[in-house]
Amino acid sequence: MLPKPRLGFFLGFLFCISLLVIAAWLQFGKGLEPCPLCITQRAFVLVVGLVLLAAAWHNPNRLGRRIYATLAGSLALLGSLVSARHVWLQHLPKDEVPACGPGLSYVLEHFPLTETLKVLVSGTGECSEIDWSFLGLSIPAWTWLAFLLLAGWALWNGWRDNTP
Repeated sequence: MLPKPRLGFFLGFLFCISLLVIAAWLQFGKGLEPCPLCITQRAFVLVVGLVLLAAAWHNPNRLGRRIYATLAGSLALLGSLVSARHVWLQHLPKDEVPACGPGLSYVLEHFPLTETLKVLVSGTGECSEIDWSFLGLSIPAWTWLAFLLLAGWALWNGWRDNTP
């Protein structure tokens, strides 16, 4: 038996929360400092989770479900693009890796918003480092898969025909 759309949206929200808990554990429990692209991916996970929570809370009709699903799916796909860029940076030859820039806190304090957003989306040399992996995949690779799962789940859950 398939879950009702409201429960499906809530399960997607719980998946987002679990991703953020894992990220916090890796940062605070394992001491892995997030790079700018990691922070951007976390922001996308948070926003997708909030959209899914709003959909579960609101429990909209068919049109509303499709709007929420399309919004959550689109945001998850945008997050997957950030993750894909991160994976790409990790697989560049050492001589093609971009230079490391100043720390994110420095950029936030001293650079204009447009430059800060550029750093958050394009990454720096520190984003090419692989500090942790599981089953041969780095954190950004797992995050890329998670975003694709989230997009598929949200779209399937919102667009499936289960009620009149």
